[in-house]
Amino acid sequence: MRLSPRFRAALIAFTAVFGFVMLAAPSARADSGRIAIRIIKAGFVIGGSGGSGTLYFHGRAYPLSIGGLSYGFTFGASEINFHGTVTNIRGPADVAGVYGAGGVGAAVVRGASAIVLTNQNGAVLSLAGSQSGLIVSADLNGLAISVR
Repeated sequence: MRLSPRFRAALIAFTAVFGFVMLAAPSARADSGRIAIRIIKAGFVIGGSGGSGTLYFHGRAYPLSIGGLSYGFTFGASEINFHGTVTNIRGPADVAGVYGAGGVGAAVVRGASAIVLTNQNGAVLSLAGSQSGLIVSADLNGLAISVR
């Protein structure tokens, strides 16, 4: 069976477009949710943090556990209450993972804080909130979040 050059070109174009759509489809089907977390951070050069939170996804609440380490110039202790969105997820398990960031900050009694983080699953946390305590920091942070 012999195909006309126009039909062959159309078939090749269709295959290329279909392949591109299939490669792009996973991110197109990604979803989003809301998140609220509370982190306690303390340190002197090496810092530690821990906390908890909740992921709100498709009408359900999923409890989160948070832990982390920081290294750099850190002195003091603070409590941070973040709220925001998590995007590029297909399910609650995509939020679990390790998030890294570098930051500079200070809080004397009360301050504001905002950050955007990404993990190995592609989940993107866009967070804003308030920070209270007495802390000065210029450090590298690692934050691990797990779904309980």
